[in-house]
Amino acid sequence: MISYNVTNAVATVTIDDPERRNPLSIATMADLTDAVRAAGSDDEVRVVVLTGAGDRAFSAGGDLSGGFVDSPLPDHQSRGILADLFRAMRSNPKPIVGRINGLALGGGFGVAAACDITIAAEHARFGTPEINLGLWPMMISTVLLPLAPRKQLLEMMLVGRIIDAAQALELGIVTSVVPSAELDAAVDDIVATLVAKSAAALALGKSSFYAMEGMDIDTALDYLHIGLTAVSFTEDAEEGVKAFLEKRPAEWKGR
Repeated sequence: MISYNVTNAVATVTIDDPERRNPLSIATMADLTDAVRAAGSDDEVRVVVLTGAGDRAFSAGGDLSGGFVDSPLPDHQSRGILADLFRAMRSNPKPIVGRINGLALGGGFGVAAACDITIAAEHARFGTPEINLGLWPMMISTVLLPLAPRKQLLEMMLVGRIIDAAQALELGIVTSVVPSAELDAAVDDIVATLVAKSAAALALGKSSFYAMEGMDIDTALDYLHIGLTAVSFTEDAEEGVKAFLEKRPAEWKGR
């Protein structure tokens, strides 16, 4: 259950089931994946904001009320939709800003961490409580491991620890923490900054940033060398340099 709204070049995708703390059912994850893909292919969208309805939870994680373990093997394929969501977020050419307005647990924690920029209200809480249910935070490990120190992340998973927003910031999982009353203003500020940038440079830059993960340094340097030439070919690069030299604001075309 989600809502999708596009206003002033910003697509806001909201997990919309606040009474149940915005759980991630298979259907909800499929809808989120479709929404992220739709925003990525919409020329009118420059930035994506991902959030949860209400002020209690971004998402409390997997929807356990729908027979989560009733049919482990038959449901195996459908559970892969979370992996599809992570792939869609990473490959989206638009920056994705996470507006974390409360609990972000399990899969919800992974989705929050997978955003390119993650802004958390100070009352937000994060964690991996799966072990308390005899489960393990499998797919979200791919998102969290590059961000957080290995030993601290593993301990969190082993004991099912819940951490506050300040601790998530210290671990490198969120980008910034703001007073709860200032969350919308903080999100609006970063969104406005991103909308004012070259969409072409943002798309090529985001793609290059994630693509070089796991490369050895020589491979990464060769890849990024080619990337620099590629971005130099854009009309926005030509306009950006010209505007700088002429001491005027650039007029981006997004290509």
